[in-house]
Amino acid sequence: MRFLEKLAQAIDKNRSLLCVGLDPDPGLMPPGLGVFEFNRAIIDATADLVCAYKPNIAFYEALGRDGWDTLKLTRDYIAADIPVIVDAKRGDIGNTARAYARGLFDYFRFDATTASPYLGLDSLEPFIAYHDRGVFILCRTSNAGAADFQSLSCETETGVKALFEVVAGKVALWNKHGNLGLVVGATYPEELRLIRQGYPEMPLLIPGVGTQGGELADTVRFGVDAGRCKTIINSSRQVLYASKGKDFAAAARIAAGELRGRINEILAGSPS
Repeated sequence: MRFLEKLAQAIDKNRSLLCVGLDPDPGLMPPGLGVFEFNRAIIDATADLVCAYKPNIAFYEALGRDGWDTLKLTRDYIAADIPVIVDAKRGDIGNTARAYARGLFDYFRFDATTASPYLGLDSLEPFIAYHDRGVFILCRTSNAGAADFQSLSCETETGVKALFEVVAGKVALWNKHGNLGLVVGATYPEELRLIRQGYPEMPLLIPGVGTQGGELADTVRFGVDAGRCKTIINSSRQVLYASKGKDFAAAARIAAGELRGRINEILAGSPS
């Protein structure tokens, strides 16, 4: 099944645009709990409330050999009908990119990944070649330093545009197989509005809600596509660490349920 089909089915089944980031930090987890046990409890508590999960590969790399095993166990534990997007932000020359793609898509069997456009199309083609998988290209990221490069003015055939706008346009041209999307942070609502207006059918992965400061109401109003099947609103720490006690899984379920509910209220036109 193609990534976008799987995503649409999960959105419909769970009535949710919420993605939970699986970013385990031992310093924030309940004491004495293993990472896989933590992830498994979070998944069990939230699987009917999400449209996807998004493990950030860095948190597993930091754990060494055990981290890679935990990442595989976590991916394999997630139900087959829920998309799993690995936040890997890969971007390298062709032969290295091919190795990255094989690792993420063939070995780990992730449904989608994030990737950097900085090296150009040839660095992305090995990922794009997996037509049934999604590739979310970094466009306007949620961090404060994003403006250092992403807001730079660029001369184009149609006038001066910010670099992130140029990236969005390139990705739209490269999207021959319908498996590309953009990462656009919730912390920049006007840029999010601009991208969604310019590319109404483009899949968007939107991080930055909650802990990073992104406003949920603006994110929903400006970022969600008309069909409500190509938008993924990610929350990590707000859900994962809703409690550091023994009730962490129950607290995560409450936090995820509240987020899903607020998103759906905003979509329905109710007060946020």
